[in-house]
Amino acid sequence: MEQYITEISKYLIALFMALYTYECFAVFRYETEERRSGIYIRQNILMFLVHFLCYISIILRSGKIEYIFFFAFQQIALFTMIVLFQMLYPNTNRLLINNMCMLLAIGFVILIRISYDKAVRQFIIVICSMILSMFVPYLISKLKGLEDLTWLYAGIGIAALAAVLILGAVTNGSKLSFSIAGVTFQPSEFVKIIFVFCMAAMLWEAERFSQILLSAFVAAAHVLILVMSRDLGSALIFFVAYIVMLYCATGQVLYPVLGLLCGAVASVVAYHLFSHIQVRVQAWKDPWSVIDGAGYQITQSLFAIGCGNWFGLGICQGAPKSIPYVETDFVFSAIAEELGVIFAICLILICVSCFMMFMNIAMQLKNLFYKLTAIGLGVVYIFQIFLTIGGGTKFIPLTGVTLPFISYGGSSVLTTFLMFTIVEGIYMLRQVKGQAAGKKAALRRERQASGWTERYDDR
Repeated sequence: MEQYITEISKYLIALFMALYTYECFAVFRYETEERRSGIYIRQNILMFLVHFLCYISIILRSGKIEYIFFFAFQQIALFTMIVLFQMLYPNTNRLLINNMCMLLAIGFVILIRISYDKAVRQFIIVICSMILSMFVPYLISKLKGLEDLTWLYAGIGIAALAAVLILGAVTNGSKLSFSIAGVTFQPSEFVKIIFVFCMAAMLWEAERFSQILLSAFVAAAHVLILVMSRDLGSALIFFVAYIVMLYCATGQVLYPVLGLLCGAVASVVAYHLFSHIQVRVQAWKDPWSVIDGAGYQITQSLFAIGCGNWFGLGICQGAPKSIPYVETDFVFSAIAEELGVIFAICLILICVSCFMMFMNIAMQLKNLFYKLTAIGLGVVYIFQIFLTIGGGTKFIPLTGVTLPFISYGGSSVLTTFLMFTIVEGIYMLRQVKGQAAGKKAALRRERQASGWTERYDDR
């Protein structure tokens, strides 16, 4: 009976995941949150079904009763997050909230397969991050003058990255983090957000070439410090975010073209300067030739994805622990192995729908500072996903970045929470201004109908 249940659930999980993904894009047919409410409810039901079926398989296969309580705590936490956001912020964008919960649920499922202790720690981090991020939309919608703090953003970002360069611990050849009172921080994760605010503040009123040049120097300072720290994944994310924001602010195609040429030259120089880049490129070009060394991770990742087929081997039927650092760099491969390629493709599409909503919100904003901020955060999010999945599937050389909301890591989870809730705050600003404009227009029509002149309407 146990085998039949787990086998059937494998196909149901893929089906429900596909339906959830379809609803992610069906949302864009409607312009208002009210007309999307039915889609959101269906998404919530499908999300809890996927989570439930995954845990049924885990509990049946492992036989561990404590997993039932852990599952219940997760369900309560996800349900509470959905309800609280709706209660506190009626104007919030529910697609982003639903996708956050779905990605977190997938992360809990795959992490408990890898390590129960790490899954519990991740759950605690998620709860703390959720509590902190609850205040962010309110702060974004109320704080004024964020566009005037350019040099504060630049100073904090450069100082934080420099501190890691000087004091950071070396992990796999890179300086990524340092510890305070036993708690490990990866400042580059948080500086991503500060960097986006800094570039938005510099570019939203940039009209002269000297202003563009100044923003390029500040961006280059961030990227160069990351390169010296050998945090090449973060350096790429910062670079691409700046190029996209620069183009959106100026509309000049020449700037991104020059930026990409400079990036190509810098990549060649970095390849010749850093031996670990040469190792990663070799592992990308022909991992089988170095399968006993640098190519071991990527070959194991490819084996896992290949074994998964369309519907996966089933929860607890794969061997995710055979991939080194699977909980951080290669979590996508573990998902593809046990839950299947269909599930993995749906996961990518859910992330793409988040990016599309980021851009949808940005394109409807009139304030250029907030528009650039939303675009920058969206690019940071989607490019990080591209680097993670691209590296794990041998599409690009491995860069060692995490999969947002799913990979193990406190800094990554908190940062992604902050990015999503910042965009939610910006979305609320747009909604409030839209409602105010609608009321003003209605009042104007009412006054005109009663004989008031336009002169009085515009007071």
